Amino acid sequence: EAKIEFETVLRFDNLPPDVRSQAEIYDQAARQYLDEGRSLTGFGYAETGVGRYRVNSTRGTTALGGGDRRDTFYNARVGGGANYALQNGYAIDANLDYRFRHYDNAESRDDSDLRWSLAGSKTMGENNLAAGFRGRTSYRGNSDYRNDVSIFTDYRMRYDPDNQFTLGADVRRRRYPEGNLRDRSRTTALVSAGWVNSFMDGKGSFSVTGHAGRNYATSRPDGDSDVYGATVSLDFTVNSKLSWGGFASWERDSFNADNIHFHPDTLDNTILLRRRDNLYEVGAYLVWEFVPTWTVRPEILWIRDQSNSVGFNYSATELWINVRKAF
Repeated sequence: EAKIEFETVLRFDNLPPDVRSQAEIYDQAARQYLDEGRSLTGFGYAETGVGRYRVNSTRGTTALGGGDRRDTFYNARVGGGANYALQNGYAIDANLDYRFRHYDNAESRDDSDLRWSLAGSKTMGENNLAAGFRGRTSYRGNSDYRNDVSIFTDYRMRYDPDNQFTLGADVRRRRYPEGNLRDRSRTTALVSAGWVNSFMDGKGSFSVTGHAGRNYATSRPDGDSDVYGATVSLDFTVNSKLSWGGFASWERDSFNADNIHFHPDTLDNTILLRRRDNLYEVGAYLVWEFVPTWTVRPEILWIRDQSNSVGFNYSATELWINVRKAF
């Protein structure tokens, strides 16, 4: 309930998944504004931990010789956000987030990911409208990077203390500047709608979001594609120190060009088909605040990419535990 109310005037990206931590971040910003009289409010964080990554066997990973691979990894993440309040309900919001993952296996690439956003927002009674830019730079191995830049807008409507509705639109350009992945560069246009519900006197939170759009301006052999999908999540606060939750997401990617691929069942033959991908993710987490501003966070994530083209079938399971410090 506090998070829904705070989000009518404050906007932060890259927040932790649990609602209790999100509410604490918003509460800290509100205290900075109300008690200290600061127009510029914000938050920061740093976390690190260790995990295990497993590539599960699928038709695709087996064909490429990478099935059932297991790696230990170490990760680190730092970042924060700021909100500058202007007159008449206007505000400027900025966020920065950097993530790094190092694998013990020399054959696995280290992951590096930098995300940022800059937006303006306007409070209108119980509602909030924002528009701005987001970006992301990711290391893809072999000295290759992927750059994403988007322009977005979204509208949050606080229907009552327990319910919030959202509408959004996003146009992004994903660019691989060089290397073998360059033909995957594309532009994506998406629209989305969501609902957040607080229940059990605010101890529980349920949300569902759906999106639809199109990938275009690409040189991929499979052509442009239509995309649509949904995400559902649950979060429960057990007490002032402990919470847990989880999510599940699905996305359908339907390509519009016929192409020759490996036959889905017979690797020594080829077949002319239109590629269809289904992408699934399921995750769960536990958050325990053992001392103020310090939390332990075990998490698990299962990924499944299912395609009628063998080479695009993939599955992985990740399990890690992080220690996070909030500022």
